[in-house]
Amino acid sequence: MLARLFAVGAIVTAPLCAQTAPVSLPEVTVYSPRVANQSPTGSFAMPVSALRFEPQVDVQARNLTEAQADLTIRGGIFENTGLGLGAFSLGDPQTGHYLAEIPVAPAMLTAPEVVTGAAHAERAFNSTVGAILYGWRPVRTTGSLAIAAGDHGMNRQELYQGYAGDVTAGGRLLGADVAWARSEADGSVPFGDSHFNRVNGRIQLSDAHSQTDLFAGYQAKFFGWPNLYTPFNSNESENLETVLLAANHRIDLGGGDFLEAGVYHRRNKDDYAFNRFAPLGTVHPFQHTTWVSGAAVGGRRDVDGLVFNFHGEVLSDELHSTSLTAGRFHTRTLGKLAVVPEKSWLLGDGARLVAKAGVTYDHSNHDGDAWSPVVEIAREQPSAAVSRLYVSFATTTQLPSYTALNSSATAGLFRGNPNLGRETSRNLEVGASGLVGGWATQAAVFYRRDDALVDWTFRQGVTARTANAVDVQTAGAELIARRSWSRCDVVLGYTVLSKSPDYRGATVDASFYALNYARQRLTAAVVVRLSREVTLRFDNAARVQAGNLLRVTGGNDAVISSLGLSYRPAAWPGAEFSVQADNLWNSAFQEVPAVPAAKRQLSVGAGYSW
Repeated sequence: MLARLFAVGAIVTAPLCAQTAPVSLPEVTVYSPRVANQSPTGSFAMPVSALRFEPQVDVQARNLTEAQADLTIRGGIFENTGLGLGAFSLGDPQTGHYLAEIPVAPAMLTAPEVVTGAAHAERAFNSTVGAILYGWRPVRTTGSLAIAAGDHGMNRQELYQGYAGDVTAGGRLLGADVAWARSEADGSVPFGDSHFNRVNGRIQLSDAHSQTDLFAGYQAKFFGWPNLYTPFNSNESENLETVLLAANHRIDLGGGDFLEAGVYHRRNKDDYAFNRFAPLGTVHPFQHTTWVSGAAVGGRRDVDGLVFNFHGEVLSDELHSTSLTAGRFHTRTLGKLAVVPEKSWLLGDGARLVAKAGVTYDHSNHDGDAWSPVVEIAREQPSAAVSRLYVSFATTTQLPSYTALNSSATAGLFRGNPNLGRETSRNLEVGASGLVGGWATQAAVFYRRDDALVDWTFRQGVTARTANAVDVQTAGAELIARRSWSRCDVVLGYTVLSKSPDYRGATVDASFYALNYARQRLTAAVVVRLSREVTLRFDNAARVQAGNLLRVTGGNDAVISSLGLSYRPAAWPGAEFSVQADNLWNSAFQEVPAVPAAKRQLSVGAGYSW
């Protein structure tokens, strides 16, 4: 399977990337430089769209990636991945399934940064394996309009407008941008329809050294899918409404020093239907609303050669639910403080030795507190082939979601445990980055032990999934390589994993999440500039999946590809016409066990930028 992907990439790129004649290209919007296709095929672009073929993130989707997607890093699960926006960490206290519900147009965000190990412990909150961090993109005077249509009744429309002129407020430039998007589709399988809407706006104040962003966004999503969350052949649906209000301020102090602070409020409403065709008048038994308010501050400050890295966050949450009522509480407060001093020394060969050693403190009013170490030693030499070599050890912790804590332990489709406690992860890794044979590369070998990780498991004869604590040992390695030629860009990623679980005596026949991982995963993103006007974009992910009793169709090996071809006529600057195919090979692989795969999706689109 992996050989097939290598062969396809070689056929497409070998003769074209060898050309060296310079090509002048019009500017295009890039949400992530590590994937080829910047927009999805079946919906409008969301922050999660640029993660599907990201080398360090494994996205496990139900229906479209933009409908419901679980984000995992290094074999973790959907609930121990973090997501940061500016200074603060976002999350959903009900369930990690809604981590990616971010009502922000990607045009307002910087490219995602994936952090693990010491960097994750230092910069993220209430996650244990890794985090995906976004910043606020500076506003520019630019706009774009895009439309598309495809099979399965798909159509979408997007509009973005930014303005950054010479108007000032308090001596700082005033900018603003707004975005609107909608899409609908019948779905690639019966009862897989979707209807999405998003609107958001931002005001920005900036100068040469600082940027302040005030943001408001709203997103509504309805989608259906058979076996959306349960393996019982039911046509299920989800109706989500998300509101996000945020303010973020960053000051660059020079020499790498900075200070960043932010506050936010998020509301998420969820109406899940196990049977979307229940008789009229029947109350859906799974309705939930969560509110989260948070504040964060972080930065870096050099004081006479001793650098202080610090990050602190606090949040309060609240849950109202028709079904998550069996637990001990429905409100809580969480907090974290990380202080990681850093010292560096010049070595005789011109390299620099950098040592970090610090501690994080996690607090909650409903669980015990935790102190955790963070240690990293690195050798840095930008002019060398291996520009950075490091070893790190870090411990991170988080608390379970309300779905795990407040679901009934004895009845219902989802069975929880009110006594689940703090989850702890210890990560040891060795890594390097540099320029090898013209390829910009980064590599890491790691060992992680997760204790009391909350997994959802299946037991034959029991018509429910159950929240069980599991201790998991994970060993793995990852490699990412990138190279650009005048006509071609290639990004390759490879991850290999091995797991050893201990469910503490519980009877488990299959795991929906902790043991749903790729033993080997290879990604290949290829951008080929066929001419000044025509560009080919090709994303691929090949995987050798661990076996799972719940995965009844599609096998354990798969190649998933997305292919796009765009035409930007020189005679009409700003215009673009595109054709795109998702799931090019029409793979039936179930990314989440027992959840049917989405079939091939084709679309044609047109856009104009100014």
